[in-house]
Amino acid sequence: MREPVIVFPLFPGGLALDFVGPHMVFSRIPGARVVLASTTGGEIRAEGGIIVGGLQRLSQIDSCDIICVPGGAGVDDAILDEIFLTELRRLAATARFITSVCTGSLALGAAGLLRGKRAACHWFAREFLRAFGATPDHNRVARDGNVITSGGVTAGIDFALSIAAELVGADIAQEIQLQIEYAPAPPFNAGTPENAPPHILSNVSQRYAGPSERRRAAVDIAAARLTELMPL
Repeated sequence: MREPVIVFPLFPGGLALDFVGPHMVFSRIPGARVVLASTTGGEIRAEGGIIVGGLQRLSQIDSCDIICVPGGAGVDDAILDEIFLTELRRLAATARFITSVCTGSLALGAAGLLRGKRAACHWFAREFLRAFGATPDHNRVARDGNVITSGGVTAGIDFALSIAAELVGADIAQEIQLQIEYAPAPPFNAGTPENAPPHILSNVSQRYAGPSERRRAAVDIAAARLTELMPL
């Protein structure tokens, strides 16, 4: 294939690591052009106060080979932003792969790009995918046709290496993995609900309770709008 164009559509309040990890992998694919963009261009403030600047306007990008939507707390507003969703639909129509990291799959869902598809998401938001006609997938990286989605935060690196292998072969993907010394060895086995100690899972679940209700309200509105726009 020709040198791939990879676009990250960003939004205020997104999680920087959701796109920084995959960006590190994608930017090492020979010939790849990686573009960070938003509806307004310029700069945005990511979750945690990180400023991301030099963004292109999504409307100025004609097409891409891969569209990758990151997640983060700001996705609750992004799934209600019709301009953002319209740009996702437009670029997705040109893309070889439609992808996301973490709760970015909710944005793909709100844009109508996951109907009838299996999709991954952050574990605490996974069930919200059903509102958009998707089937939640518990795998770290889930593929359904040309839709490739990944779980929370660090799964984005696993996902990006999978894409790299698809584009340029397993050897180059492994070279990239070595270049960035991606050899995770966390000090605790608490990265999934299935593995975390019960009291840790309980503490985190309680902490997510309020944000989860706000997200549920946003998902309900976005799902109703999608049904009006694209009836089943």
